[in-house]
Amino acid sequence: MKISARNQFHGKIVGIEKGATTAHVRIDIGGTIVTASITNNSVEELKLAVGGSAYAVVKASDVMVAVD
Repeated sequence: MKISARNQFHGKIVGIEKGATTAHVRIDIGGTIVTASITNNSVEELKLAVGGSAYAVVKASDVMVAVD
């Protein structure tokens, strides 16, 4: 598979929490946990499982910076 998004982070799936329609998939990327919200159907289609590997692909049009 090829994708145009530049922000691709490879990691290990450390948690999958399914809700009524949406799942939260947690991916450990070098000690940092990234959480993605995807459909339960996508979890099944991608055959995601804890311990498996996956990419977190980030596509954003804006990055904001804030301070206290």
